[in-house]
Amino acid sequence: MTVNLTPEQVLVGVGVLLALAAVWRIGSRRARKAAEAARASARAVSLAGRVLFTAAVFVGVQWLVIANPGNTTLLLVVLALPDLIAAYVLTRTLTVTSLDTTRRGNRR
Repeated sequence: MTVNLTPEQVLVGVGVLLALAAVWRIGSRRARKAAEAARASARAVSLAGRVLFTAAVFVGVQWLVIANPGNTTLLLVVLALPDLIAAYVLTRTLTVTSLDTTRRGNRR
């Protein structure tokens, strides 16, 4: 069996293959970007959930201690602990701990 193709038919075939490859690449890029966006939003929702849960625990413990007075030391500890944790987190977040510079070669 012999296939006789003209140069125009070969060019059209190559063009169709290139178009299919381009469409496939564009689709895979869009899918990758959509997946990254979904992961980023899931991380944000997960972080927000953890923050709200932790805040609810702090408020619950503080409410229990304030509603049942009697121990001033326990009251101060319960009210000060969330402030200390928040101060630590903010300080660590806002502090630059390293200066990442790159040097090319070993010139001194």
